Amino acid sequence: MSDRSAIEWTDATWNPVRGCTKISPGCKHCYAETFAERFRGVPGHPYEHGFDLRLVPAKLGEPLRWADRRTVFVNSMSDLFHDAVPEAYVRAVMAVMKATPWHTYQVLTKRAERLQRLLNGPLRFASTLPNVWWGVSVENKKHGLLRIPHLQAASVRMRFLSVEPLLEELGILPLEGIHWVIVGGESGHGARKMAESWVTLILDQCREANIPFFFKQWGGVQKKRNGRILAGQTYNEMPSRSEVAVANADDRRVLQAQFEAMALAFAADPIPMRQARQAAISDEVTVA
Repeated sequence: MSDRSAIEWTDATWNPVRGCTKISPGCKHCYAETFAERFRGVPGHPYEHGFDLRLVPAKLGEPLRWADRRTVFVNSMSDLFHDAVPEAYVRAVMAVMKATPWHTYQVLTKRAERLQRLLNGPLRFASTLPNVWWGVSVENKKHGLLRIPHLQAASVRMRFLSVEPLLEELGILPLEGIHWVIVGGESGHGARKMAESWVTLILDQCREANIPFFFKQWGGVQKKRNGRILAGQTYNEMPSRSEVAVANADDRRVLQAQFEAMALAFAADPIPMRQARQAAISDEVTVA
């Protein structure tokens, strides 16, 4: 269920977009793609179309159905800032986050340049929402480290790094303006190994900068067996989350109806699969 998540650093997932395309080595063994492709061709399944990029406007109002506060990972099965996701739809997703200040939203992307451009420009209204955390994935030096300056240049209130899967030693990280760091190893078939020294180097830098540090997992083929103990302890540190009271059921129903009406316009104009395929071609990189 999307209103409950097994991801250690969140409570729930919300996927108003499904599917994505690979753009860097961190995508090579994408868990979301592996899961989605299992159900390609199954009639009526949410992932009947596998990992093809699709808008899911029926999910826009979903956070209003939840009667208690949640920490919500936005698009665990996609990337909100994918080039093929229309700006108007990104705006609609952000409007939901603004309308539900009792939830804390975690938005994670590998498309850091588009994040910076939209949040400093046409979607500036969302950049300073106190209940939204904006993050970028950092898996290596060549691709991941280059995303951090774009996040730092975005005029947002809260920034975080998801250093997962950590594929090499990253050296000294640019941590100015960063408020949270998650680190984790790759899991599943073909998982690439992560050295403890790579993790402790990041931990030491977070300690020096007084940044909350969350160690998610060692990963591997059997990630549960490998666990998430680092240097004899578990690291579950997180920034403070929203303490806004949840709106009453009647007010939530009114808002939900408004977003359901908005969703109808997007349902009539889905992402053309040709456009999504073209985006995949333009994003193509070596992901070894």
